[in-house]
Amino acid sequence: MEHTRTLTPSSSRTDLLSVVGAGVLWGTGGLTGVLLIDRTGLGVLAVAAYRLLVGGGLVALWLLATGRLTTLRLGGRGVRRLVLLGALAALYQSCYFAAVSLTSVSLATLVTLGASPVLVVAAEAVLGRRRPSGRILVAIATAIAGLGLLVGTPAAGDPGAVLAGTACALGSAAGFAAITMLGARPVDDLGPLPTAGLSFCAGGLVLLPVAALTGGVTVELDGPTVALLLYLGLAPTALAYGLYFTGLRTVATGSAALISLLEPITAAVLGAVVLDERLGAAGLAGAVLIGAAVLMTTTGRRR
Repeated sequence: MEHTRTLTPSSSRTDLLSVVGAGVLWGTGGLTGVLLIDRTGLGVLAVAAYRLLVGGGLVALWLLATGRLTTLRLGGRGVRRLVLLGALAALYQSCYFAAVSLTSVSLATLVTLGASPVLVVAAEAVLGRRRPSGRILVAIATAIAGLGLLVGTPAAGDPGAVLAGTACALGSAAGFAAITMLGARPVDDLGPLPTAGLSFCAGGLVLLPVAALTGGVTVELDGPTVALLLYLGLAPTALAYGLYFTGLRTVATGSAALISLLEPITAAVLGAVVLDERLGAAGLAGAVLIGAAVLMTTTGRRR
């Protein structure tokens, strides 16, 4: 049975802040992943698999400790939704890293983050039979321009690799867009955090064998490594997606996808502070444009 609830202006503001918080927390995931790779030598797919497994495992432990795991009542529809969300999470992460390996971080990030809101708004228009507002269309155009300035123009490479990498990035964008659309439709009485955690367990179990075949998953666990794994699984994964799914109760899916563009701004700021990566004038201009797009979105329509 579909779960319904009465929503107030206060809950709508809370949901909006939840999506904003998710975008900021996601921005810390890239830096944490880089630090983990540098420290352990793990491949990107292994880091992605551990991110999902640790994040999902932490949520499952919390559900078990609070007694909520034994009270969950999932029908066949709910189980199928969790498995599908987990598979999409694995697709989203693996396609993105494949795009990075085939082209560059700049091109993969530009295509993935730039295409996601467009795909979500297009799906809303087709499935919901409603035209996107002019504000949302302007916000999308502003965000794409800002992303282009923020990540820079990727260097030319082998045309075949660039084409294949772009296709992988579009697959990643489609995965994130599908997660956004599905996350807006709760099933049974499963809350946002259990939905995120249990689906990540499924996605991590799907991705781990692939990571083992492509680069190995063995890691030496010491204090700093464990701390990085726990943070990667908790903040930018379990907590961020829990907040994102919570916000999707009232924030329109197209708007939520645009607000998630706070991720590259956060990542760029952290890169400048921690890794001494400088944005430059074009990057700063791109960050301003993305901020403007987010502002247009947060003051625009909500579902």
